[in-house]
Amino acid sequence: MQPKNKSFYISSREMRALEVNAQYFGVSLLQLMELAGRNVAQEISSRFSKDKKGVIFCGLGGNGGDGFVAARHLLAAGFEVSVVLVGRGRDISHEAALANYTILQSLQGKVPIVEVADSSTIPNVKADIVIDALLGTGTKGKLKAPITQVVNYINSLSGFKVAVDVPTGIDSDTGDVLGTAVKADLTVTFHRAKKGLEKTKYAGEIVVGGIGLPSELERFAGPGDVLLAAKPRSPTAHKGDFGRLLVIGGSEVYSGAPTLVTLAAMRTGVDLAYLATPQKNAYEISSMSPDLITIKLDGNNLKPSNMETLKSYIGTVDVVAMGPGMGLNPETQDFVKACIDEVETAGKPLLLDADGLKAFAKIKRPLKVPLVLTPHAGEYAILTGETLPENQEERIAMIQKTAKKLNAVILVKGKVDIVCDPERVKLNFTGNPGMTVGGTGDVLTGIVGGLMAQHVDPFEAAVAGAFVNGAAGDFVADEIGYHMVATDIIELIPRLLEDPMSHLKVKKPSGH
Repeated sequence: MQPKNKSFYISSREMRALEVNAQYFGVSLLQLMELAGRNVAQEISSRFSKDKKGVIFCGLGGNGGDGFVAARHLLAAGFEVSVVLVGRGRDISHEAALANYTILQSLQGKVPIVEVADSSTIPNVKADIVIDALLGTGTKGKLKAPITQVVNYINSLSGFKVAVDVPTGIDSDTGDVLGTAVKADLTVTFHRAKKGLEKTKYAGEIVVGGIGLPSELERFAGPGDVLLAAKPRSPTAHKGDFGRLLVIGGSEVYSGAPTLVTLAAMRTGVDLAYLATPQKNAYEISSMSPDLITIKLDGNNLKPSNMETLKSYIGTVDVVAMGPGMGLNPETQDFVKACIDEVETAGKPLLLDADGLKAFAKIKRPLKVPLVLTPHAGEYAILTGETLPENQEERIAMIQKTAKKLNAVILVKGKVDIVCDPERVKLNFTGNPGMTVGGTGDVLTGIVGGLMAQHVDPFEAAVAGAFVNGAAGDFVADEIGYHMVATDIIELIPRLLEDPMSHLKVKKPSGH
């Protein structure tokens, strides 16, 4: 029986992020693998008598590791079981899989292991139960030899076929057959069923086994969310591949805020970041850093007539981030409305923060383009007319209601950052009291905008941005204490994008 509730299903990307986050919160890969393999063994033990013989076909990765654990637990339950390893044991690079393979080797032949170097060495096996632990959720592209031949051989066997997590050869997200695939009678999958299982007839009966990950963990931001958002750089990459961002902000009073946004976006990896600001500001900002490209707009404050200059830029960038430091001058608020109309016409995603949010409060309508709002509690009250409650669950419910109403991603900054879109919720616990200093919210806007410009899903960009911003602040606090400034945080953005798990070095024990 296949689960019908859509909440049962999870994508391979989401599952990978969850596994990384589980390690961040203290659940090791060895623990996850142990529980996964034990689930498989327990499901088989509940269906078959001990006189039945089992064979497990294992690959060299994590799926194979689950198979090694299942073999050990089946042996402990009294089954006769053997392992066919497709590849060489010395080539197992997955740390947890290697550990469990080593355990099997130490059992003095109680679990016979046969290595298959190529298709000519596939052994003839006789088994009542045939377990497929070859390849898991990371499989993309058509299967290659000798996996293809082993899959075909598995399908030729008469025994009851059990797939571990997903049948080998099935794309875990789409359900597509990758050339050939194991035709399972039963698939034992973990935590939640993979999306592709809903769309394939190769899975047979689907059983979902728990691996010790509470559903609440899916709501916690962590390094896995950064890995989802961080775009790998190809050796053949060229300018423009990593996006173009237009930052609009500043006024006769404020020049620092939009500068921080732009610098943070550049540290996030965006290829080009333009800063559009009143002319007087532009000269000041240009003198701060040669890395900054300024668009000089007429006047001391932003005004509707500036749109003539900005239209061509809006058409060429990937994302527009607007608001920091622009002030609440009446003509600036008229400018915001005109700019939003132009951004919609151009079909560009929009990020609004600070004074941009306050101006948007007078418009407050769903847009025809992806919209991200990054208020603190006070700005949220201006935006909605509602004060956020202290109770966290009530707070989440209120924010998500607004996200649905505006069809937007909303990141409410606080001791615990809350990120909502109409369907999803994430909580971020990184950060510290030193980050109450002015400018840290501008840095966050730059990180989120920089990721969005690299075509990261807006919700995922907001979650990753919240984690990176807070984690960078934690590194600063660890090195110099709470007396930080926003530019200290900017310098540490690359470290967190390259190695988000490094935050464990400074992570607060409580996770808050």
